[in-house]
Amino acid sequence: MHLVMIKAEIISILEEVKDPEIPVLSISDLGILRNVDITDKTISIQITPTYSGCPAMETIQEDIRSILKKYGFDQVEIKQVLSPAWTSDWMTESGKQKLEAYGIAAPLTTLVCMSAGEDRPAYCPHCFSNHVTLLSRFGSTACKALYKCLDCLEPFDYFKCH
Repeated sequence: MHLVMIKAEIISILEEVKDPEIPVLSISDLGILRNVDITDKTISIQITPTYSGCPAMETIQEDIRSILKKYGFDQVEIKQVLSPAWTSDWMTESGKQKLEAYGIAAPLTTLVCMSAGEDRPAYCPHCFSNHVTLLSRFGSTACKALYKCLDCLEPFDYFKCH
């Protein structure tokens, strides 16, 4: 099989690898899958954590190895790439839509956050009101903040832009 076809197949398979903290997002949706290289004997996968020391990275690496082994790819090398640092701008639009359907407000673009001078959700993912208030700068994980909608009164996580 041609290497380009194998690479496309591997990228497609890796769509099955979900973020253990946000199981509706694949590593591709999240933008942490950086590269797939194939040599005659080895598949090299590069991933970038959303934060240095992200506790989910070990699980993600195990899941990558496991899913590729399931499809017959045994020689897998996984490298964590820290530079350039991950940015929420790497998330796919599809991933942001999945986040919101899951009840987590998607991040704004870094440019919007910087120009606004603050990082806050555009609206509540439950009722779409923009009448929200910050409860905690840290939500269920370090990459999220906890907000509450003042209209529907539902609390929700906001995936911070960075």
